[in-house]
Amino acid sequence: MNTARWIGGSLLLALLAACGKTEPAPAHAVPVLVVHPQGSGDAITAYPGEVRAREEAALAFRVGGNLLRREVDAGQRVKRGQLLAELDVADYALQARAAQAQYAAAEADLVRARDEQKRYAALAGQQLVSRSALDAQTAALKAAQGQADAARSNLDVARNQAGYAQLRAPVDGVIASRQAEAGQVVAAGQTIYTLAADGAREVAIALPESGIRDFEVGQAVEVELWNRPGKRWPGTIREIAPAADAQARTYATRVSLAAEALDAVELGQSARVYVAHAKGGALNVPLAAVQPGRTQQQAGVWVVDPGKGTLHLREVTLGAYGAQSVPVLSGLKADDWVVAAGGHLLREGQPVTAVDRGNKPVMQAAAKQGD
Repeated sequence: MNTARWIGGSLLLALLAACGKTEPAPAHAVPVLVVHPQGSGDAITAYPGEVRAREEAALAFRVGGNLLRREVDAGQRVKRGQLLAELDVADYALQARAAQAQYAAAEADLVRARDEQKRYAALAGQQLVSRSALDAQTAALKAAQGQADAARSNLDVARNQAGYAQLRAPVDGVIASRQAEAGQVVAAGQTIYTLAADGAREVAIALPESGIRDFEVGQAVEVELWNRPGKRWPGTIREIAPAADAQARTYATRVSLAAEALDAVELGQSARVYVAHAKGGALNVPLAAVQPGRTQQQAGVWVVDPGKGTLHLREVTLGAYGAQSVPVLSGLKADDWVVAAGGHLLREGQPVTAVDRGNKPVMQAAAKQGD
């Protein structure tokens, strides 16, 4: 009886254990963004910029003082020699009057010294005074002449300073910006206006440090205005800064526009500059696609197996990194589907659903094309 109970209990436990076992759920395929490696040829990169005048002058007074009035404002056209702003000249007028008085006194001393020297020269000829006395009067005459010359120079400086109190336009152009207001005390050399001279127009852009060797002065580019999309004008890289900006690590660059574009652009307009880069025969993948390889010295990318729909880490050899992509020297083919983003969350053999940037599956389309 006890044996029968023991057997029955064992069978019941075995039945319960068998009911508790469940098969593992199949792994769910996660969507991944995939792209084909970009092939050889020319890649075109757009850089944002601003339309500027080729000649821009920061206008400032050569002397400091109280800004009495300003005659023009930003955006106003000016002619060469036109009065733009004026300082209070009261102090400079007083200085000029003081210099004038000092010059008059020096001239009077010079006349007296000249007469004294002539008188001593006549007496010396009659041997009524010594030769040393004549030499002393001659030296006094030279000293008086020097004092008069110095006073004359001081008078000229004082008059020039009064004239420097007026700021005039050096060339024809447009006032691009204004940095001071009437009533403000300004220092000598402080910018009051920025003048954009008439003539050539350029686009100021910043080139990345990573690819600066791909650009050169004289390289042909295309310029498109933000307010006129689709219309491009030819341009040329005229100037590349010899040193990078300390903070942005970019190189300030000027792109000159063709003559036919001058009537279509206005100062301060936003623009795009399109530059073509020769990519050679290497394939390129996005920077986000690059993952650590199986060793520290090796890099890899996730490649989707089109037959199984699973991931495989493909070790590759990379070239010099660019601003948005990196060339793959070996390890990939042009028809491989490479995971473009989120690779750090994936694992070897993981089932995935490959989609394009429009969130459409690509493997189904590839299979239909293969059929």
